[in-house]
Amino acid sequence: MKKSMKLLAMALAGTFVLSGCADNADKQTASETAAETTAKSSDEAESSQETADQSTDSSKNSDNTSVRVGSLKGPTSMGLAQLMDRAKKGETENNYTFTMVGKADELVGSVANGDLDIVLVPANVASILYTKTQGNVNVIDINTLGVLYVVASDDSIFSMKDLKGKTLYMTGKGTTPEYVMNYLLSENGLTDGDVTLEFKSEAAEVASVLKEDPSAVGVLPQPFATAACIQNEALKPVLDLTEQWNLLNKENGSQLVTGVTIVRSDFLKEHEDTIRAFKDHQEASFEAERKMWKEKGLDEFDSETQDAPAIVEETVPDGCEAARTNIPGSVWKVLVEDGQKVREGDTLVILESMKMEFPVTAEYSGIIEKVYLKPGEQVNSGQLAASIRV
Repeated sequence: MKKSMKLLAMALAGTFVLSGCADNADKQTASETAAETTAKSSDEAESSQETADQSTDSSKNSDNTSVRVGSLKGPTSMGLAQLMDRAKKGETENNYTFTMVGKADELVGSVANGDLDIVLVPANVASILYTKTQGNVNVIDINTLGVLYVVASDDSIFSMKDLKGKTLYMTGKGTTPEYVMNYLLSENGLTDGDVTLEFKSEAAEVASVLKEDPSAVGVLPQPFATAACIQNEALKPVLDLTEQWNLLNKENGSQLVTGVTIVRSDFLKEHEDTIRAFKDHQEASFEAERKMWKEKGLDEFDSETQDAPAIVEETVPDGCEAARTNIPGSVWKVLVEDGQKVREGDTLVILESMKMEFPVTAEYSGIIEKVYLKPGEQVNSGQLAASIRV
């Protein structure tokens, strides 16, 4: 059965969505929080469309303010990649500093303490922040729609009901992924005892479980879902949670909003032009990223038509085994050199793709015969990284 995944579905909507999230958000059930937050964020984004045109020339009016931006590693940060590079080179009107973290709790504390001005967070975290800051945050756009997938090597999973009796390995405890999954399970007649949710702190941990246990089932956001499938050819996307959400919300039109951008209200009041400029920069950055993903073939993963590893010019010497790249990207670090002794599992090279790190590890113990990559080099999936004499 053919399965495919869109790498990222993002909506950079309008200019200012000045929203207040419910004060009793922490009293809601998981399914209510997921459903109401996504529906509300979608409505607010639409209502802001009238003001979108006002931001066209906003960067020209920016006051060159220092702006502290925080984001989670993963989908919400992917659209910032080009902006981060431009800011590092001093090519933006605003003076940006970026903080990327693995857990939403780290961003919540930083915003509440006034240490960050803008943050890109899971949709439900906006409600938490509204309560913690006593209303001192505003949602300014929806930055991520969908992007959650169930991946497995199990060919028997066709619907949410097929997950009964299984353990799902996932990230996002206490944030949108957990709420979305509980909502979808509940609406499909499954109770807490029918499906076990096993949470890991990092998506890489989920991918590791899936690689070690062929029977495991994972729930991953993009781009981690695609990366896991590329690295483990037995895996494939079995359920698109956006499609599952849409099946339940045909009549009300609710969208699965997984990420939003918020700004401190006091900062917005003082620096409106700065925020408009940020949104222009953010949208331009996303468009540049999307173009790059399409050029590299990263915009969609198809489990049936995914190309085999790229043909490489180098030939692996007799008596050696190959270590190959597992995803398209650029070489960030080369950690070994010719003649170096390595053990199975050692990291040889670290790739950077979509502002995330992907290690290339040794599958055999031995001595590095030759390293074929250099820092900064662009690589394809399946490209020869090193040969190991075993």
